[in-house]
This record gives sequence, structure tokens and C-alpha cells, in this order.
Amino acid sequence: MTGQYVRDLQEVDETQVAAVGGKGAHLGGLSRIDGIRVPAGFCVTTDAFRRIMAEAPSLDDQLDRLARLDPDDREALRTLSAQIRRTIEEIAVPDDLAAAITRGLARLGERAACAVRSSATAEDLPTASFAGQQDTYLNVVGPAAVLRHVSLCWASLFTERAVAYRRHNGIDHRTVHMAVVVQRMVVPHAAGVLFTADPVTGNRTVATVDAGFGLGEALVSGLVNPDVFTVRHGEVVARAIAAKQRAVRALPGGGTRDVAVEPTRQEQPALTDAQVVRLVRLGRRIEAHFGRPQDIEWCLADDDFQIVQSRPITTLYPVPERGDEENHVYVSVGHGQMMTDPMKPLGLSMWQLTAMVPMHEAGGRLFVDVTRRLASPASRDGLLDVLGRGDPLVRDALETVLDRDDFVPSLPDAGPGGPPAGGAPAPVETDPAVVTELIERSRASVAAPADTLTLSAPDNVTSEMGLALLDVADVIRPLPEVVAFLRGVEDVGDAAFLDELAKVAGGAGARDAIEAYLDRYGMRCVGEIDITRPRWRECPTTLVPLILDNVGNFEPGAAGRRFEQGRQKARAKERDVLSRLRELPDGDRKADETKRMIDRVRTFIGYREYPKYGIVSRYFVYKQALLREAESLVRAGVLREREDVFYLTFQELHDVVRSHRIDDRLVQRRKDAFRSYHALTPPRVLTSEGEAANGTYRRDDLPAGALSGLPVSAGTVEGRARVILDLARADLRAGDILVTTFTDPSWSPLFVGVAGLVTEVGGLMTHGAVIAREYGLPAVVGVERATRLIRDGQRIRVHGTEGYVEILS
Repeated sequence: MTGQYVRDLQEVDETQVAAVGGKGAHLGGLSRIDGIRVPAGFCVTTDAFRRIMAEAPSLDDQLDRLARLDPDDREALRTLSAQIRRTIEEIAVPDDLAAAITRGLARLGERAACAVRSSATAEDLPTASFAGQQDTYLNVVGPAAVLRHVSLCWASLFTERAVAYRRHNGIDHRTVHMAVVVQRMVVPHAAGVLFTADPVTGNRTVATVDAGFGLGEALVSGLVNPDVFTVRHGEVVARAIAAKQRAVRALPGGGTRDVAVEPTRQEQPALTDAQVVRLVRLGRRIEAHFGRPQDIEWCLADDDFQIVQSRPITTLYPVPERGDEENHVYVSVGHGQMMTDPMKPLGLSMWQLTAMVPMHEAGGRLFVDVTRRLASPASRDGLLDVLGRGDPLVRDALETVLDRDDFVPSLPDAGPGGPPAGGAPAPVETDPAVVTELIERSRASVAAPADTLTLSAPDNVTSEMGLALLDVADVIRPLPEVVAFLRGVEDVGDAAFLDELAKVAGGAGARDAIEAYLDRYGMRCVGEIDITRPRWRECPTTLVPLILDNVGNFEPGAAGRRFEQGRQKARAKERDVLSRLRELPDGDRKADETKRMIDRVRTFIGYREYPKYGIVSRYFVYKQALLREAESLVRAGVLREREDVFYLTFQELHDVVRSHRIDDRLVQRRKDAFRSYHALTPPRVLTSEGEAANGTYRRDDLPAGALSGLPVSAGTVEGRARVILDLARADLRAGDILVTTFTDPSWSPLFVGVAGLVTEVGGLMTHGAVIAREYGLPAVVGVERATRLIRDGQRIRVHGTEGYVEILS
């Protein structure tokens, strides 16, 4: 039945998404798997959709207007999308196209009840499922009704939710086309959804089955709570049977309605355990065919499972590829490096080549395999201690994995352990709870002087970077023409920025000040461990909002004053600590020893920032050399554009330079994958089974509604929250509190203008924490979902000593 407009399901497969859409292509692929039953049917191709769209020239203008709409104007989007749908629905189906569809129906039985289902080309893809964005119609009877519902499916490409979803995913409306799947209707005893991996934890060895009576619409619409079965290694390990009071049934003349389930059946399971296990086996076969975990819609009729849809589970975090069947535990590198965004392949491979330990890639991020160190108690304790001091959530996540005794092999402890026989409570002198409380009191009391003692430490290249930008602002502040030019800088490209600046009155001096800053710090940028990220030297306009904030928020000479104020506070705290020590028994010796430690800390703490500075400085040199090679490849016609090298690993680029051959499809696949990785949230800990663990703060001492985190810089501050996700869009006033996902050294210039810091990622010795202490800013890091729970402009209180944030009314 192959034709331009209609193709039988058994004639298509996953390679034909452009012709039959994602759903149609997957159903065709499913129909080719041995042992998998798919209801008979056909696809109305995207050629038919394009022909319909061409029938109404006004659609071109409507699509142009849709592309120009403000994304935040929901009312305009709703009105225009409804207008486009009406236009499509009113187009008469041409006779030859209607005849092709009717011939397809005749093969199913002209009066057969059918399911008419939209199948867009951007649907059921590995990178975006588009689940529920377009329409499906069940139990459609007769050619006229089928043709009408095919038109409705075409029009549903422009439902408000589908339009908004495409905009969110950066997909051009004109590049998406609609096919329609028409299948013989299945009237099932039960229906539901099978996930071949746990959709919550990500565990690939666990499958979950949701089941209800009648059509699956009852579950999809939320009409009933489903029975939920959990299957692991071919066995039902958990089940929750719901009271299913309603079901959706097909009506004899067409359409559906929800009906009451007989009281005696409501709490009976929709499937037996044996049926659940059989269904999961079918799901594993489907998963193997498509090469990734699947979200599968199924029906059970006459004890026979039929599959009506299968799509990839796009929310699962990928697992590092390993060639063995062993269990592995991975810790995120990005959470330690303050860069949890995805990296391009060249950035990943360069970091792997220059790192001190082997790393594994997954979802555009890097992970370290810590399985061997967790296997023995001695190295395990050391690892947990080190990681816990940096980020207690990493430690908690690892302990969660270790609680599964069967996952990480463990050697027995050499010495005796456990409490003494008898079970009597420990005396107060040895009660661990007392010790814990004393340690916490000591930690809190030491934290405040320790933070103060490190204020304005010399030779800290990262904190100096923020103060140096205050000096740049001092040059620009008295030049009104330069300030006006900077406020309109979005109209000037990076390439022309400094040259155009020099043409403004007073601009030559301003340019020289910025150039001097870039000579020292121009190799830095947000996410600087990724060599492919644009550096400040390449995009100097990134600094303009920070310079303007400094011009408006500070008086001349602020850099020197701030540094000296910090130094004086540190000296005062040192005198206070030493004088109190001298009052103790053997106080002079204790004071002398403490003085040596303070001097050592202040001498060397600044150097802590230099290794990263050195790596990033070299990266900029490497990048310039690699881009010169890329420009040669562009001139030779090997590459379309020089930035294509960012989607090759270093070794692949090495080979391309020598062979002058490249696979353009590989580059495009890498670009598509990189785009999809932005939608993934990397876990702190990941297992080879796919389980993603982020850990929790186990605290019960917080005020109601407070957001828990890790205290990294002492003090308490209250102010306006500024939720900033892009450094180039910073707009701060004095007293604001910076709230963001993570801060690497490139964020340091922002720190001079804020009163406190809250981040989603971080640890005690990460850059943001070190610079917050250096500047004396109360700071709490590791606050899960801070940028979503705290709204921009809200007043918040940051408890930097206790480690929590309050959202104030």
C-alpha cells in the first residue's frame, strides 16, 4: 500500500520519521520485532500535511506572526494558535488524498473502529518526547469521521501547549510536520504504561507497570489511580493495588465514555503477577530493539498484549559506557569544579587529557569512578570524609548507595566492632551524641574567626580580579559619553566593541583600562573548564554589565578601601584571638603556635587559586592554536565553520587535520545531543544501573520553610534576592544577595557588589566559598533548587554560619 500519502505500518520503520513522524516510525519498528503485536494500521504521511498547508496561503503570514511573538505573551500565543488551527480544520481534504485514506481504511474494514493519532516529526525522539502535545482520537467509526479526525490531528500541531513546547526546546514551527496514524481499535480488558527503567530513580534494572481497567485514557487523564507493579530481575518485588472506581470504555457507535467499575472488581488487580512479568519481558525486547529505556503504552485483550506506542524515556540521565558487567559508582566532576552545564566533546576530551584521574563521560558531563575506593573500609572512610567536607550531599548520596549491601563489594573490617553486649546506654562521658554536639559547637565558634582571619589575604588572583574591575569602573565613572556608550553596547558586536569605544570622548582611556584588565584576566569565562566556551577576551561585552554596576554602586577608590578594610578586620581578629589565648594556661606557647598557623594560612591561601588560573591560562593558548587549525580546515573546504571542531574530540580533530576528511553527520549528531543535554540535571552520584542520587540534608533544627544548605562563609545578612543565571545579564544594587546555580572564578567580579551568596552547587573549598570568605560575604551553597524556589526580587535572609536560607514575607 506504499504511496505518497498513505503507507502501511508494516512498510515503515524508525528511519522514516520525516515521512511518518515519530509515533508512526516507532510503531513501524515495533511491528518488525518478533513476538511484539501492534494493531494493524497505516500512516497518512507528512506529504499529505504539506499539501494541506499549501492549500491556505494565509498560513504563511500566520506562521510568521507566530515566530515573532513575545514568548511571554501567553494571550497572543493562545489567540494566534487557535486561529491557525481553525484555518487548517476548515481546509477541505482533496479528493485524491481522501480516496487514498479511504482505501487504507478498507483494508482494516470500512466500518472498523479506529484510533486516529497525531505523529509529528518532532515527537517520540531521543532528545524530546513531545508526549501529550498533539491529539489522539479513539473509537472513530466510518470514513467520514476518520477524515474529519485526520484534519483535527493536523491542526493539533498548533495547540497552545505544542507551540509553547517547541519554543521552549528551540524548535522552529516550520520545520515540524504532521503525519497521522490510523489503527484498528483495540477494546482491552486492561491497559496502561510500562517504563523499562524506574522513571524516578533512573535504575535500569527496575521496570514499573501502571495498569487500570478498560482503555488507557483513564490513567492518562488522571480519572483513576493505577495499580503499580515494580519488577526487578524478572520478579515482582512490589505492588500497590488501587481502588479503580472508574474506567473508560468504547461506545458501539463511536467515541468513549467513563463508566463505573463494579464494586466487587474495584480492588482486584488489573493484571496478575504472571502477566506483569510477561509484559516486562516484552518491554525488554522492545528496549533492546531501540537501544534505550522505553515508555510503552500497552493493551491487554483476550490475555494477549498489544503495544500501541513506545517512546524513549528522555528524562533519564545517561550512564557512562563501560565494557564490563560490573557494578560501578560515579561521582560528578562538575559539582566539584562548579560547572554542571554540559560540555562540548572537545571540552570534555581536553579536560580528560589534562586531568590527574581517569574520567568518564555521560550526558555531556564528566564523572570519576570511585567503586574501588568504596570497596575497602580504609579507603572508603577517607573518601567519604574528603567528599563530605567538600559537599555533604555527595557523601549522603554515596552512603545511600552503600546502604544497598549487594551493590558495592566490601571487605570485612579487621578489628572488632559494634556496641558492647547487653545493649545498655553509653555513659554520658562516651555518648556519641554529646561528642557530636561539642564538635558542632566548636566548629561554629571557630568558623567565624577563621573566615575573618582570611579576609584580604595577599596574592589571591581570583579576589584581585573582582577588585581590579572596580579600578576599571573608576576610570569610566567620570566619562558620561563612555557610560552612555556602554549602556547601548548591545548594538555593537564584540569584534568592534573596543575600537568603537575608543572613538567616544574619553573612550581611549576607557579602552586602555579594559584592555589591561583583559590582558590579565581575559582568558576567564563562565564554565572555563570547557575550552570551547567563549573567553572574555573573545567576548569583552560580557563585562559591560559588571562595569556599569560598579560605576553606579561604588565611589572612587572602592577597591583599595575594601581590601584595606578586610586586612584591618583580619588583623583585629588576629589580635583578639591571640590575646585570649595568652590568658590561658601555657598561653604564650599556644599564642605563638597559633600566630604561626595564621601567618601560614594568610601566606598560602591566596595561592590556592593559582593552579586553576594557570590551567585556564594555558587553555586559552591551546584554544587559539586549535582554532587556527580549524580556520585552515574551513579554507580547505573540510569544515563548514570553524566552531564545528568543538563537536570533535581532540583525537578526532587530530585525525581530521591529517586526513582532511570529516563525517558531517557525526558533527550534526553531536550538536543535537549537546542541545538535548541542557535539559538533563546531572546527579552528584550515578551508578552503572542508572540510579541517580543527590543526597539530602538530614537536619531537623531549621525554621519552618527554610532552605537547607552548606555553611561556607559565616554571618547573617538580609536583602533582595537577585536570581542571576547569566553573568552578562547581571543587574545589581548595593545590598543585593546573589542567587545562582554555581559560581566559578569568573563570577568573582560580581561578589564585590553583593551582600551575600546562595548557590545550588558548591562545597567548603570551592571557588565561590573561598572568595565569599575572602570578601566577608555570608554564604550558603548546595541549596537544592535555589534558583527555582527563590524568586528574583524576594527578600531573603542568609544564615552563613548555620547553613540555611529563609524566604521572608
